[in-house]
Parts: sequence; C-alpha cells; structure tokens
Amino acid sequence: MRWPGTSSGRRGAAPTPGVAATLNRGVGALSDWLSFPGSIPLTKIKSMRESLREKDLLRDYLQRHPYSHAYKFLSGEGVTVQPMRNYLDLYYVGTISIGTPPQEFRVIFDTGSADLWVPSIYCSSPACVTHKAFNPRGSSTYKSTDRPIRLLYASASMTGLLGYDDVRVGDLVCKSQAFGLSKTESSISLEYAAFDGILGLSYPALALRGTTPVFDSMWNQGLISENLFAFYLSSNEKKGSVVMFGGVDPSYYRGELQWVPVSAKGYWQVTVDSISMDSKVVACPGSCQAIMDTGTSLVIGPTNSILNILRSISARTTSTGEYVVSCEAIHSLPDIVFTINGIAYPVPASAYIRREQTGICYPNLDTDTSASSSLWILGDVFLRLYFTVFDRANNRIGLAPAIA
Repeated sequence: MRWPGTSSGRRGAAPTPGVAATLNRGVGALSDWLSFPGSIPLTKIKSMRESLREKDLLRDYLQRHPYSHAYKFLSGEGVTVQPMRNYLDLYYVGTISIGTPPQEFRVIFDTGSADLWVPSIYCSSPACVTHKAFNPRGSSTYKSTDRPIRLLYASASMTGLLGYDDVRVGDLVCKSQAFGLSKTESSISLEYAAFDGILGLSYPALALRGTTPVFDSMWNQGLISENLFAFYLSSNEKKGSVVMFGGVDPSYYRGELQWVPVSAKGYWQVTVDSISMDSKVVACPGSCQAIMDTGTSLVIGPTNSILNILRSISARTTSTGEYVVSCEAIHSLPDIVFTINGIAYPVPASAYIRREQTGICYPNLDTDTSASSSLWILGDVFLRLYFTVFDRANNRIGLAPAIA
C-alpha cells in the first residue's frame, strides 16, 4: 500500500500528491517545496569522528567514552532522565523554529528518542557558547515551568528546564509544545556538533513523563492527515534528504513498500530473522531485535556478532582502536544481508565501508559494549539504502529501495 503526499489540512482531508518529489531538483523545485507544509530538507553533516581525528582528540575520546547502548530510565526528585546516544559519525540535520517571533535551530530528527531540546541563554557550557540558544524572554508565547530535566547518554549529558512554546516544523505549528531548555551540556561531542538540539520521533513511551512529543502533537492538533512520517536519506554529499510528515511520496523509492510489524512500542523496534554474508548466517541466528534509528549513523550490534563480521572482511585495528579495511577490497566484499519479515535487505560493501578524505577506509560498523545487550541498531548506513515509513496508525515500518 502507498500513501499519497501530505496535506496541511485536518485529519481526513484529501492529501496532496507529490509533496516533496522535486526536492533538490532545481531552483523551481525548491520553490515548489517551500509551499508544502509537511516536509523539510535535511543536510548531511561532516563526521564528528573525522573532526576529532583531525584534531588528534579521537583516541582519548574513545578511551574515555566507549560506546554503549545500555541506557536506562532513571528518576529522582523532580528529575526525569531520557536516554540518548553518541553522535560521532555522519548525521542529518534540519531546521525548526521555536517561539514568537520564531527562533531557528538545527536539530537531528531522531527516531531513537522522543523529546525535543535545544540550548538556552541560561547555559554557559562550551557546547552552548558555540551554538544558537533559545531566549524565552524573546518569545511572547513561551510558558515556563520549574521542572528540571536531565538527559544522559554514553558520552555526554544535558541538564535544563522544561518549557512550552509554539514549535514550527516546515509550515506545521505545534501549539504549546513541551521542550527542554539546556542549562548545562557536557562533552566535547556536543561542543563540536553541527546541530543545536534534537527532535525525537520515537514512541511517547520514551518521552519525558507527562509530556507529548512533537509528532504526537502534530497528529493530536490535526496538523497532518495521516498518522505517519517517512525519511529519505540521500547518499549525495550534502543535499537531497528529507523527512515528511503525514504522508509518503512514492517518487522517493522503487517498487512496493514492504511492511514490518513493530515488535515493541518504545523505539521503532522490529524482529530481524537473520544476518548473513555469502548465504551464510554470520549473526542473529534464530532471530534478534533491532531498532530503526535515524539518530545513529552506523550499524551497531553485539560485540561478538560485529567482530565476526569484521573478521569476515579482514578488518584490522589501528592505534586509536578503530578498525580499517583495504579500500581495494570494497568491490569484492560480499553484501551484509538483513532478512526482516521474510524479505532480504542487502547492504553492500560500498555502504558498510566508508573512504575518508585521508584515503583510509573504515567499516561503518560498531559494537555495543554492554555485555547484556543483544539489540541491533540499524542507523543511517542501512536507512540510506531503504526509504522508511514510520506508521504509528498501524504500528509498523515500511521499507522500499530508495532512489539513487
């Protein structure tokens, strides 16, 4: 089944076909896009890992902050802790605005978390100094609270306050939307990040207690006609990527969407049947769980499984503890095939290996260092290949090969 394009009308309104089909296809096309309320362009940003490597800071950073997806909700007196992730590699950002008059911010649209937060003028951390900060005194629609929030992830943290204001995504305006105003932001990863904040798109079960996530507000306030959103992540150098709310433009994919039921309503989690190379199962025998996560750039899995794949492609370690592979081998290495709901989704070596400006090739694979985790994260390496529909109405994910 395919949906036509998004409409700015209320639920049940006739959708508009071809909502974002012409994005990044000329000046006239961009003008056409600007009139569409439910879609915004995303920009591909340089790797944080590469930036740290150039500054000779990567080895120390990786030693102090090993990757872990073992996030847990914690709570204290008046404090809610929301799990987040490392953003060391390539990611995609888009522009939103908050307040009246609007204040613009670049955010990651992240299906692996549920909350929206941005830096604020109350923050003096280096990460806030280098980014745009929200000024609540400059917005006539801002509503303050005295509720503190604290966001933690493997290599950084943010503390701040919960507030409410109008949030604009394209031409969609969520009235009195809950969001976080940071007061402290720790970690070099946030300081050097090319985004200001994060807009979460996971299920509301992961949201700050008692708040409504942005996408749920879009639906509840009648801003979109279909209870779904979709991502097209371009493989082009910078432009062409888009997130669309309330409908799907079929011109961004080939063939038919294949539907996968959500197995747990927190992250966008699905069951993977197996992971194979050269028709041999190399990981996930007997099925495993994975999340479709636009806020993670790599494919991440349990340590033993990832190491098995790295051995299969003859990867070797460097002095920084990273793995490298022969660039000449890219054309001869087999696909990594993720079989999901009976359908094979191959990831070729040209996708799971990246060549950086230095001429060195790195695998786009990483390990989850938490001993108890068996969860896989299918990040942008996978999602660039497959147009992805996140269907909240039917609790399912649609996948189809993305246009080149």
